[in-house]
Amino acid sequence: MLMVINPAKRVLGHPAYLPQMLQPLALAEGGERDVVETTVAIVRNLGFDSFMYGASASPKLDHESRSYVFTTLSRQWVLRYDEQAYIDVDTRITRALDSQLPLIWDYDTERGRDAKFDLFLDDSLAHGVGSGVVCGMHAAGHTRVIFALSSAAPKINDERRGEIAGRLGDILLLGACFHELFMKSVVEKGIPPPSQGAPLSSREMQCLALAARGQTTQDIASQLGIAERTVQFHFDGIRSKLGAANRQEAIAKAVLAGFIQG
Repeated sequence: MLMVINPAKRVLGHPAYLPQMLQPLALAEGGERDVVETTVAIVRNLGFDSFMYGASASPKLDHESRSYVFTTLSRQWVLRYDEQAYIDVDTRITRALDSQLPLIWDYDTERGRDAKFDLFLDDSLAHGVGSGVVCGMHAAGHTRVIFALSSAAPKINDERRGEIAGRLGDILLLGACFHELFMKSVVEKGIPPPSQGAPLSSREMQCLALAARGQTTQDIASQLGIAERTVQFHFDGIRSKLGAANRQEAIAKAVLAGFIQG
């Protein structure tokens, strides 16, 4: 979904030190439209169709993480990814978090690793995401950051792979530049995530109901057959949607709203 952000002029400080291609992003000011259009232009210059930035960050030191997402992907795909709990099977995310080395992937190469992942890839391709680059970053304050550039093409041939490899420096700088812009314009100002108020997915409801019964992250992961880190991703989303500072407040709000039994 598209995040409304209002970056201040020259919020990144020294755009002269960035490649010329990225300077429009550093100088972007105004509302969502300027940032979206600028980002789309840069992404297309790099040979991709769409951009996604996601961060689990804490707006305050005594708060747990909340999820912030900015993307030029279709809203339909963003909602479907959430509803289908694709984070449970999207191994590109876990690989990006386990290594800061960029992952260049495509449908043809990735398919065949796992039946559930194959179904995800089929759905992804049907929604115009068939290949791309996924990068993970470790940021200040234990913030987890992932950004991705995607293309509708299901295969990256050797020539295109070489082109991407030659532009990895620009791609990584784009992620770092966007992260700094986003942190200064949104997270550090305490602006709530765009998902606040959105309905919980069925998987998030499951996690919340189990937590209300006293189950730990490890317990929930074991019962649902997913990784503990994935459970934490779901709770980041839950807290973001409910506007809760921590898991306990999320449970209390869910009980009050009648989502789960206390």
